[in-house]
Formats: sequence, structure tokens, C-alpha cells
Amino acid sequence: MSLRDRLGDRGLAVALLCGLLVLMITPLVALPAARCEVFGSGCRKPLTAAAAEQVRGQGRRLGALEAATRGTYVALGDSYSSGLGAEAAVADQNPLNRCQRTSKAYYHAVSKAFPFARGSGFYACSGATTRDVLNGMKGEPSQLGRVDANTSLVTISLGGNDVGFSRVLAGCVVRLPWSKSCTSQGGDIATRMATLRQTLPDVLARINTRAPNARVIVMGYPRAFSEVTGADNDNISIDDQRWLNARARDLNELIRQTVAESDRRLAAARRPGTVEFADAYSAFAGHEVGKPDPYMNGLGVSLSSLTALPRSFHPTVKGHEAMARLCVEQVRKGPGRELNQFR
Repeated sequence: MSLRDRLGDRGLAVALLCGLLVLMITPLVALPAARCEVFGSGCRKPLTAAAAEQVRGQGRRLGALEAATRGTYVALGDSYSSGLGAEAAVADQNPLNRCQRTSKAYYHAVSKAFPFARGSGFYACSGATTRDVLNGMKGEPSQLGRVDANTSLVTISLGGNDVGFSRVLAGCVVRLPWSKSCTSQGGDIATRMATLRQTLPDVLARINTRAPNARVIVMGYPRAFSEVTGADNDNISIDDQRWLNARARDLNELIRQTVAESDRRLAAARRPGTVEFADAYSAFAGHEVGKPDPYMNGLGVSLSSLTALPRSFHPTVKGHEAMARLCVEQVRKGPGRELNQFR
């Protein structure tokens, strides 16, 4: 007996219709995307950014703190990083300590604040210029040579000696009939700043090349004097103190702009490192020279040469503690953009 005979014309039509429905629905049930669209069930959540990166084979994107601590921390720079002026131990006064690295420099607090996987190194040297960082000084090798592919964090202060702040201070301290006024040095400072605008980017680029994964934190310079009251008894008039503050602000702005441009280049090329600026200009607010609890040494004068002593207008122990807090905060905060580093 045929199927038509068993079901009849009406039954056969119903069976064919049911078969067609099964053929149409089966793919929709089998395919999650179709099932989600038609029935509203079985929908998958979109991939997170981390999961999407894993799918692309890049791995998980690193956070700022993890990137900074996965290798070696290296401290470079000039006297504001070496710790001149923050002497607290007998060894800090050792004449063989040519770079005047001290036991209370902010490097020590930063190195203890985080578990750097490959340890840390302290190579900042008092008096260093951009050229000295590249080529070495005082019988020491190049600071640039201290960083490599294992370096994950670099801190550096640089530019004050290129601009000649020690000479500027000497010009403000000396009060002889034939000496120039403090503020007459503005033209020379502007010329030296123009040169620094060319040399500082090169130093940062070379650090990025040698330490491609490193977060490079460039520390700014704190102002020495109160913006409002200045300081008495330092042989520098309050007007001159305000002028010196303004020159420090100019230097910080130059460094800030250079750092921002360097980091934009890295980000645009999707390179793994960063260049970041830690603004220290107001870090000593309320604790400037002449305040009851100063974070900055006042003026010391060599009577034999009529020049400011090297530790003049350099951070005290408490000043370095303040700079350490600023640096630690920047390490934790990060560059304000995603890092192109993946695990």
C-alpha cells in the first residue's frame, strides 16, 4: 500500500508540510548565531578585549605596573637623581664617591616599593648632561649602556646641567661691581634650552632602542622658592628668586613637551615602551627654601671662589622622600594609554 493510500491526499499534504518545517528549523537550532537571532536564546557574550587579543595570538595585554616590574629597574640622570644634598651616612661623604650617589636618593625608596623581577641598578651621576648620559663621565661608563632588553623601568632627571643652572645660580649669588645681574642671563639660558630641545629627544630615543620594553619616567625639577614669599638671607633678592622659579618652569615645560612627543611616536608605531613625565615643579610646595621644614637645601657659598656649593638648591632627605612618592605614584598610574605589551 502506498503512502498516499495510507494517509490520503490531506494527510500526505500535512506530512510534507511538517517535513519542510523540520528542514528549515534544524539549521537555526544548530547554528548559535541563527538561534540567537531567531529565538533570542543561546546568544554568546562578546569577547572581552583580553580574550580578543588571545584569539589574535597576541596574549594578554600587560597593565602598567606589571610592565614596569617584570624586569630590571635602572635609575639614571643627574644630581637630582643621584641624591646630592641628601647626605645621611658617612659613606655619602666619601670623596671617592665621584657621582655623589647618596643613601637617601629617591631611587632607594622606589626600588623597595615594588618587587622588580630582575632587581635594580643605580647609575645617576651628579653633573651629568645629555652628552654625559650617552658617553660617560668622571671615569664611569655611559649611563645609556646600563639599560638593555631586560630593563622594564627607567627613571631619569636630565636637562638642568645642559641649561647651566649651577652657572645661573652663581651669577645670581655673586654680588660684585663688575658682575652681571641675575636676570641678564636669560638670553644664555634660552640658547642652551634651544640646544636641549634637540639633544634630549635623542637621549630618550636611544634609551627606547636599547630598552624597548621599558617604561621611561622622566622626572621634572621642583621649584626652589615659594611663589609668594620667596626666602630671606640667601643673597638672592625675592624678585630674582621668582625669576629663577620661572626658568625652572620653562625647563619643566620643555621636558614635558619632549616627553609627550617621544611617547606619541612610540604609541603610533605600536612599540612596547613608554616615555612618561612626572611633574615635580610643585612637589615641594610649602617646603621650599626658607620654610620651617624645607625639602630643598638653601644657599651654601664657597668664600674662596665666591660660588654656590654643589649641594645648594638640591633636595634634602625629605625632598627625596617627596620625589620618591611622586615616582611611585607614576609607576602605579601608568602613561595614561594602553601599553603595547602582551604576555
